[in-house]
Formats: sequence, structure tokens, C-alpha cells
Amino acid sequence: MYKRILVPVDGSQTATKALQSALQMAKESGGQLRIIHLIDANAYMSGSGGFVSYPGDLPGSMRDGGRKVIEEAADFAKTMGVPAETHLFDSFDGRLADVVSEEAQKWSADLVVVGTHGRSGIGRVLLGSGAEQILRQSPVPVLVIRSGDDSSQ
Repeated sequence: MYKRILVPVDGSQTATKALQSALQMAKESGGQLRIIHLIDANAYMSGSGGFVSYPGDLPGSMRDGGRKVIEEAADFAKTMGVPAETHLFDSFDGRLADVVSEEAQKWSADLVVVGTHGRSGIGRVLLGSGAEQILRQSPVPVLVIRSGDDSSQ
């Protein structure tokens, strides 16, 4: 069983499904979670992160949003009775797959659980596939949780 589960979250419904799955696995195995969030300036600029306004202090707003995502995930873990630690990566550089891979190694993770929107075709070309990149780079097994929303393809 997996005891040390790393979960990247971004506040999306898909990431929340991945978090729920990771929490259930940790609860059943007596494991723990490391919940991470990478501030992605590209998501803010493209609007894919669900952010529509651009306040004067964009970096500060991005950090505040990231802290909120992490705090909500940690609160959810607490309600499930699963030990969880969090980390916010706010250097504004680096790709998600690189950060996840490095963090999995540093923290000695047994498993990475990540959500995917399951995009294909032009959506995948334009927005990329963070989950696919994580799969390719991760030094540990990766469990990919699909959004279940076929309209995102």
C-alpha cells in the first residue's frame, strides 16, 4: 500500500477529485499526503485557471489564490482524518512536471495522484497535458484521475 502520497492541486474540480481519491487511499492505508500547489503565471494570463480579473498586484493575488487552494485542500484532509502537509511553490517559474518530480524525490513519495481533464485534439495541443508530463517524468508511480466531464475534451 502507498503510505506517502503526493497530490498537486490547483483548485479545479478535477484536482479535487484527485485529492479525494488520494485521501481515501491514505485513510485506508494509514498513509499521509503532501499537497502541493504551483503558482502558474500562464494559467492566470490565459484564463485557464478560472481567473478573470487582473489586479495591480498580480503576483500577490496569485500567491493569495495559491494559499487559499492549499488551505482548502488541507482542511479537507483534516476533516477526513488524514495527516497532510502542504507546500506552495511560488517562484513563478518551472513546469508542473518538474516540480512534482523533484518534490516526489525529496519527500520520498510512494505515489503521485494527479487529476486530468482528458483533453484531446486541439484542446490538448493548445493547453498541453500536465498529467502526461508528470507521467513521463515522475520517479514514482502515478495514478491519473479523469475529470469524468466529457465536455472538456
